Amino acid sequence: MKNTSLLFRITSTLSFVALMIASTVAQKESLLDENGNPAGFQTLELGAKAPDFDLPGIDGRNYTLNDFAEFEVLMVLFTSNHCPTSHSIEKRLQKLIADFSDRNFGIVAINPNHPEGLRIDELGFGEFDDSFEDMKPYAEMNGWEFPYIYDGETQAVARAYGCLATPHVFLFDKERRLRYAGRFDDSRYEPEHTVKSPDARNALEEMLAGKEVSVPRTKPHGCSTKWREKRANNVAIMESWTKLPVSIEPIDAAGVAALKANKSDNYRLFNVWATWCVPCVDEFPELVSISRQFDMRGFDFVTISLDDPKHEAKALDFLKNYGAGPTDRAKKRIKEDGRMTNHYLFTDSNQDALGAVLDPEWPGPIPHTVLVAPGGDILWRHNGIISGDVARTQIAEALNRYWELPEK
Repeated sequence: MKNTSLLFRITSTLSFVALMIASTVAQKESLLDENGNPAGFQTLELGAKAPDFDLPGIDGRNYTLNDFAEFEVLMVLFTSNHCPTSHSIEKRLQKLIADFSDRNFGIVAINPNHPEGLRIDELGFGEFDDSFEDMKPYAEMNGWEFPYIYDGETQAVARAYGCLATPHVFLFDKERRLRYAGRFDDSRYEPEHTVKSPDARNALEEMLAGKEVSVPRTKPHGCSTKWREKRANNVAIMESWTKLPVSIEPIDAAGVAALKANKSDNYRLFNVWATWCVPCVDEFPELVSISRQFDMRGFDFVTISLDDPKHEAKALDFLKNYGAGPTDRAKKRIKEDGRMTNHYLFTDSNQDALGAVLDPEWPGPIPHTVLVAPGGDILWRHNGIISGDVARTQIAEALNRYWELPEK
């Protein structure tokens, strides 16, 4: 994920100039209607011709509507890298493609989102943002062999088709007239047994059989289209995070052992650091960025400083300067756990005591980072400066990339 930590660094150093830019963009936000749609947005009527496009694909070439002229039925699927509802259909989409592989059916997927249309905490269901750069690894992870193209730069195609959310399906006949528009199916969950109405599949079967589509329009559900016009509001919110109050509390080895035992339902990313440790300082913005990204999930970023206890004020200033204060969601999790903060200053004189209770495999140097599951098991550890991409993948796999099925 190439843009997320950079995005947070930008917002953490916003100045008067950046706020003026946000103010200018806010004028564009006034073009959003009462439904949150931008100027030029239209609802594509049934029977309407498919709007043409000329968009770049992840394979290095541009695609137009004419590139799919051979197919009797064409699915235009608006989807995205970040959305858990889009993630939920990934396997069902592959199954649909396999089931119709011997039929004259084609598909093109379009990412309608601009990265500036999202806040970083909207990216908590995976390691990817909605940039063009992240589309290729996302498609590779899913084994996609169909074209995946990018409309995020201008979002003109999303406006022309009336893309309300990801995923949003449009099925066109041989003459490229719209015969079905709406949801892929009726489930936002990943298991196939949760699907009760496979709407797009039903419509496709009817079209290939030469029949009228019996349910030609359904309501798409998922993540709203991330219009670039949302940027100013997103910037203002993320900039406010850099000013959140932060506190630091003393902790000894017994206290760390209790934290690591993790009797909560949340995953915890522990980071051991110090203000005098240059690699710790270098990686800290990335860690704060990660904490913001997964803040909507059951996830806590817990830091343990090895600064001398008499330098507590220096450690606290460091946390303030890097905008590490907990959000309201994080404060709620902290309170539910009976704690006061996620940031601690280790008070025991023997660092080995910390290693013994936090991670016996810790070789000694800092920074050191461990991902701990509910119940205390270490899922991932890293000594030295982390790779943000690797850390995000580990966290996304632990939390999973889908909406959780409600407990019965």
